[in-house]
Amino acid sequence: MSEEEEKAKSMSAYVKFEVPEELQSKSLEALDLARTTGSVKKGTNETTKTIERGMAKLVLIGEDVTPVEIVMHIPPLCEEKGTPYLYVKRQKDLGAACGINKGCASAAVVDPGRAGEVIEGIIGELKRMKV
Repeated sequence: MSEEEEKAKSMSAYVKFEVPEELQSKSLEALDLARTTGSVKKGTNETTKTIERGMAKLVLIGEDVTPVEIVMHIPPLCEEKGTPYLYVKRQKDLGAACGINKGCASAAVVDPGRAGEVIEGIIGELKRMKV
C-alpha cells in the first residue's frame, strides 16, 4: 500500500482534510483561552445546537471519535452554515482544552474573548488550506 493510501485509510470517514500539527496546537490553545475569557460549548449536542443557531465562531472536531456517527454530521452542517471547522488528532486534547479531564468529541467557540485575534488567524489559515 502506498503512503497516500495508508494515510487515506487511517483518516476517518468524516475527516475531509488534514490539519497541520501547528494549527491544531494553536486551535487548542485558542479554545482554552476562549473558555477562560469568553465562552465555548463542549460535546456533540451542544456543538450541533450552537452551529444550527449560527453562534459558532470556530468548531473543533476530534479525529479519533468512535463510533464515527457521533460527529459525522458536523462537517456538512458547518459547511451549510458557513462555520469554520477543523480537526484535532485526539479527543483527549480537545477535552483538556475544554477544561475537562476526559475526551471531548467536539467543541465550538461562541465568544472568543481574548482569543479573538488568534481565532481570526486560524480561520484565515483554514481558508487558504481548504477547497
